This record gives sequence, C-alpha cells and structure tokens, in this order.
Amino acid sequence: MRSPTPATGGALTPQQIADAVRIGMYAADRASQALGITIDAMTPGRATLRMTVRPDMLNGLGSCHGGLITTLADSAFACACNSYNELTVASGLAIELLAPAYEGDVLVAAASEASRRGRLGIYDVAVTNQRGERVALMRGRSYSAKGKPTVELPATRI
Repeated sequence: MRSPTPATGGALTPQQIADAVRIGMYAADRASQALGITIDAMTPGRATLRMTVRPDMLNGLGSCHGGLITTLADSAFACACNSYNELTVASGLAIELLAPAYEGDVLVAAASEASRRGRLGIYDVAVTNQRGERVALMRGRSYSAKGKPTVELPATRI
C-alpha cells in the first residue's frame, strides 16, 4: 500500500518514490560523492549517472582505472534496483571493459531493469563516453530484502 503524499493526500507515485530514494541514497553515498558521480535521472527500474574522469582516476597506463568505471556502473545499478524503495543489494556482477576512457572524458552509466521477480533482479548497465562510444557493459544480479525500505519516505498524512 502506498502512503499518501503531504501535498495532495493521495498515494505516492512510483516516480515520487524513486525521487525520494535518489535523494536519500545519494546523501549517504560518500563513495560516489568522492568520485564526483552525479545522478542525472532515476525512474522506477532505471538510473543514469555521470562521472568526469579526473587525473587522480588514471592508472599507470594513463587511462581511467577499470575499477572506477566499474564503480560508476555499480552505482547506477544500485540506484536502478533500489528505485522502488525496497532495500536491494548486489549479489553479483560481470563487466566487460570495451574501450579506454581518458582524463576529461565524461562517462555516463545507464542502468535498466531486465528482470525483477520476487527477491531477484537482473540489471544491464551501459557506460558510454561523451561521444556516445561504449566504454563498458555490465550485468548485475540483485537481491531484495522484502519489507525493508531503502530510505524513509517523506512525511505523509492520511
């Protein structure tokens, strides 16, 4: 059952829930904040995050460290699978690094729900650069703790 909204007395929409999760998750996500990752969009089952490659993100070969590209993709995955405000964690992921990213590149990770049944979910994440070139593809598996919210929703009234 959805809670009423403060302004209208009606039920929270799926988008209002996703917006509340976006705000609450990002406020607590110090890793994403430290990397300069921002959330461009978050809708039920989807999320788009952005990160600009900084000099301190480069590996010994002068390209963005693959672990940081993975972190961006994983953060998008986390937003997409928690967008319903049901505490959801990764149970596994696989990533393919397709092309290097360099200092100044703007990477965008777009996550989308492929399947969500019961406690299990599958999410696909494409990471592209500012030219739209694919840098990485990731598939994540999620596990939801039924009945546990990701964040506390805004105050409501009946």
